[in-house]
Amino acid sequence: MTDNNPHHSEKAVTEEIAPKREASLGIFEKYLTLWIAICIIIGLLLGRFLPQFGQFMDSLKFNKLSIPIGILLFFMMYPTVLSIRFSDIKKAAQNPKPLIATIIANWIVAPVLMTVLANVILTALLPGDPLLPEYIAGVILLGLSPCTAMVMWWMFLAKGDMAQGLINTAINALLMLALYAPLAAFYLGVSSIPVPWDLIATSVLIFIALPVTAGAISRRVIISRKGEQWFNNTYSPTIGKISIVAMLTTLIVLFSFQGEIILTKPLLVAYLAAPNLLHYATMVAWTYPLGYFLGWKYESAVDTMLIGSSSHFEVAIAVATTLYGINSGAALATVIGPLMEVPLMLSLVKLGLRTRKYFPRKKRA
Repeated sequence: MTDNNPHHSEKAVTEEIAPKREASLGIFEKYLTLWIAICIIIGLLLGRFLPQFGQFMDSLKFNKLSIPIGILLFFMMYPTVLSIRFSDIKKAAQNPKPLIATIIANWIVAPVLMTVLANVILTALLPGDPLLPEYIAGVILLGLSPCTAMVMWWMFLAKGDMAQGLINTAINALLMLALYAPLAAFYLGVSSIPVPWDLIATSVLIFIALPVTAGAISRRVIISRKGEQWFNNTYSPTIGKISIVAMLTTLIVLFSFQGEIILTKPLLVAYLAAPNLLHYATMVAWTYPLGYFLGWKYESAVDTMLIGSSSHFEVAIAVATTLYGINSGAALATVIGPLMEVPLMLSLVKLGLRTRKYFPRKKRA
């Protein structure tokens, strides 16, 4: 008997295509870990044996933002927002619970947690070290700065809700303007904190406004001229490959900045990493299950977990450098954050993809 129901036909086509997409993504994920490891090693070796490369890359700045990193992060961000429709953003805005959880995680829980961990762990590991107060300050500054850039790429890999993620990161960027300085002054115990307004504004422009605008315009223009099928099957996959190259290149540049210190002082790096690692683990341990127990769909839960456990290292580094100096212990401590974040975020992506089947397909009312 022939089934003439167009919805059944469409469902059959979708079910036929879905396994192919899953298989392709599986192969990509399998080898992504290897490519990331190789690029980290290349960056470390460049920083150790050709430090001039990292120094030159680090010298290229505009409004305290690294120009090479800014360009690379844009090409990572653009593909992640390319598929977002305005209707998706409107729909996500009607579901405020993930946004509220993100605000609580980033601006209430994370600062207190990182301050306690930095003081307790580093005091125990580095007693009597003259740079201990600076190390503690650098770690705290990391805990105060929620990520508004690379986290979108991790949400994209984890198959999160990109519209919800965009709203959450945009609100975090705005809250950073109002909350970062007073919270940093409070937790560091200093009278005032120099706010890198130019860096925050540039970050919002390059990592949110510019890619979202470019994505919306290019989506509309390309679909009107080439059709949605060409956009989905040809343009998006090609741009996706560019984003992978940009991400791997970002790793090489990032690790080249501090390759010499990481390889010559691994024990110090491990000590500074300890509170960060425990911070990641603690934030993940409550933000991810929170979505499950509240009956959220997986896409919203994984967004909350990734945003709640990541950091905006550019802002932390800029403030640490301004307060304590470019060669200070605080500046070094803030650099350790992004070096750990990449492998940690990749592990969270894999955690999410392996556990998403346990989440409800539809969000409970």
